Amino acid sequence: MATVEQRFRVEAGSSEDMDAVMTIMDDAFGRRFGEAWTRSQLGGILPMAGVSLILARDPDSRHAIGFSLFRTVADESELLLIAVLPTHHRRGVGQMLLDDFLYRARNDGVVRVHLEVRDGNSAVGLYRKAGFAPVGRRRNYYHASDGRRFDAVTLAHQLS
Repeated sequence: MATVEQRFRVEAGSSEDMDAVMTIMDDAFGRRFGEAWTRSQLGGILPMAGVSLILARDPDSRHAIGFSLFRTVADESELLLIAVLPTHHRRGVGQMLLDDFLYRARNDGVVRVHLEVRDGNSAVGLYRKAGFAPVGRRRNYYHASDGRRFDAVTLAHQLS
């Protein structure tokens, strides 16, 4: 069986990849929970110092199938977004993107990483397995299209 690294590639992305990122985000998050960013939000953060966009690509078609977006300031890095096309869920793409984020953070001398995730999101297990632990909660942070609200859980991981 092929390893995840052989089946998928990770590489730096840029503002030229916004269409692919928006497609992935819309397909992965939808509008159900209010987690997806707008094109304007994405376009506004990409040129900022310390922001990185990483794409997971199918090695044959070269189509983007997932991405991570993070910001590093001094010795801290925040995973802002991570998403995988639903057709590629449970194939190791999300794990690969998370591992890549942690690798880059360690390589850059980051000592603490953190993220926010909707309470109840199935990715929480992935983050916990990687060493993240809950450190905070934002009540009613996410606004679902049906009017329901969901908490955001802040998770952090001390790298050194």
